[in-house]
Amino acid sequence: MARSLMRVSKDDVLAAKTVRIIPTGFSQSAGGRSTLSQAQRSLVTNAVDRTLCSGLSQRFRVIDLTEPADLTVHAMVTHVTPTNALAVGVSKVASTAVSVALPEMRVPVPRLPIGLGSLSLEAEAIGDNGKQAAAMIWGRGANALLDSGRVAREGDAYDLAAKFGDDFSKLLVTGKTPLNKLPSLPTRAELRAMVGGGPKYPACKAFGKSPGLVGFVGDRMGLPPAWTDKGAAVRDD
Repeated sequence: MARSLMRVSKDDVLAAKTVRIIPTGFSQSAGGRSTLSQAQRSLVTNAVDRTLCSGLSQRFRVIDLTEPADLTVHAMVTHVTPTNALAVGVSKVASTAVSVALPEMRVPVPRLPIGLGSLSLEAEAIGDNGKQAAAMIWGRGANALLDSGRVAREGDAYDLAAKFGDDFSKLLVTGKTPLNKLPSLPTRAELRAMVGGGPKYPACKAFGKSPGLVGFVGDRMGLPPAWTDKGAAVRDD
């Protein structure tokens, strides 16, 4: 579903043991064009970082930015297409109406193919020698059949941010392309996130706790991300 270009030095990423994550931001051009508010952008970029931190924790020890690491990871949003929240709302009403009219039948109701959001990013992992060990250019749009949608302008970008974080972390964990693979069983870190548990490493606490089951229910209901996701942790310094 995603389109991407990537390169990876398999030996370099598999030899790495520690990683640090520079918080994701918007590129200057993407920030200038985007009509999302700063709060909406922050939810999207933090979703990238939180998913990266959880995924990378499968093999790497994630450390704070102030410590030296074998790999330094940084992602940048290069384009966002906002979601048409009204179209999502109409789709949710239609889906509810069908479930009420046909309570004994599970009839999937696709989203209106209007105003589907999209997200594009670039990311790289730099080794402690200053050389690029991996890079990915990634873009994906929401799908009317597979993405239920949220009644929020940042809704699709927020959901796609987690998909990108999952893909790029798998590239670094395995040293191989994460695309066109069969689904795998969730890891301990992913199961912990599903129920809203805390991250494996203290460095990941900077990106806040996963919404867990509350976020899952909110997604199914089409609630805005801000209703279920508290975002990045507030720093005391």
